[in-house]
Formats: sequence, C-alpha cells, structure tokens
Amino acid sequence: QVQVVESGGGLVQAGGSLRLSCAASGRTFNGYGMGWFRQAPGKERESVAAISWSGGTYYADYVKGRFTISRDNAKYTVSLQMNSLKPEDTAVYYCAARTRAGSYSDYGNYDYWGQGTQVTVSS
Repeated sequence: QVQVVESGGGLVQAGGSLRLSCAASGRTFNGYGMGWFRQAPGKERESVAAISWSGGTYYADYVKGRFTISRDNAKYTVSLQMNSLKPEDTAVYYCAARTRAGSYSDYGNYDYWGQGTQVTVSS
C-alpha cells in the first residue's frame, strides 16, 4: 500500500504560478510511475502530466509548455510546476501512483490516489 498526499494548491491570478507537491509513503517508491490529474466541477477527470521512474515525461496538450513535472526518488516526492496559469486550469488536482503498464494518461492505470488539492485561477 502506498499513501499519496498532495499540497501546494491555492488561489492565483491568471498568468501566475503555483507549485504542487506530492509525497508518497508506505511501500517502496521504487519503480512507481507518478501522474497528476485534475477534475473541474461538472467535468470528467483528465490527465495533466506524468513521469516514469526513470524520468520520462508525458504532458497533456493543454499544459505543454506551461507545466513541468519532476520527481525526487530519494525523497519520494513528485512536483508539478504550473506557470502561465489560466482560469480553465481551475480544478482539484490529484496525484497518483502506478506500477502497471499502459497509457500514462489513462487514470484507470493508476493504483493509488491522493485526496486532491484545489487550484483556483481568477481572471
């Protein structure tokens, strides 16, 4: 079992930046892929970014060039640096961990989820 806890959400004006962090604990972090997803009110959960154990990254088209995902395997942490934020980025952001194969953008391929952190971007 792996516990995942997000932090760093908040309220920011459009064009601003936020950094989300995700801390994993429990079983070994080794080999786990990590991803960030988000869900806005009335919408389905969607992929934002993901990073493999070895550091390979995936970004959804709507955040490419603005968001950067990184991980520190020694500290069991994953971060999401979000720049040039837009009102449409407003959502609850979730961190998730996976051991299974498959598309990084498919939330069904993730085993463990955090409770989420709210990000609100005002216009």
